[in-house]
Amino acid sequence: FVLDMGQSVKITSLAERMIKLMGCEVKGGDFPDGIEIAYSGLRPGEKLYEELLIGDDVIGTEHAKIMRAQEELLLPEELERILHALSDVADRGDSEAGRDLLKQAVKGFKPSSPDVDWLVKTSQSNIKSSSNVH
Repeated sequence: FVLDMGQSVKITSLAERMIKLMGCEVKGGDFPDGIEIAYSGLRPGEKLYEELLIGDDVIGTEHAKIMRAQEELLLPEELERILHALSDVADRGDSEAGRDLLKQAVKGFKPSSPDVDWLVKTSQSNIKSSSNVH
């Protein structure tokens, strides 16, 4: 099921509203001691908007704000094969192969950013920092 949640809300507007609901002010102009909103930018894998469906195939229900998705299904045997393959690549720590499996298994899946394996990055970072310790 897909719910009609209304219009999109800008994160900045939401942050400003939450600061004001706490009885505070946003830093700037008349409020130099207010709460600052910091923009850190997108990290790999983060999205600017949320996709509710892979495809656009939805049908209505009895309620105007509830729709039903008509997503493609995998046969149980195919799903089991893919899950076993994903388990194997996870055991090997091969994020690139895992991503390739998802591309094959999910019709319409298009990654929005390059492959970033945080476990590998973290371990490489730890190795570099420990080698700098004397």
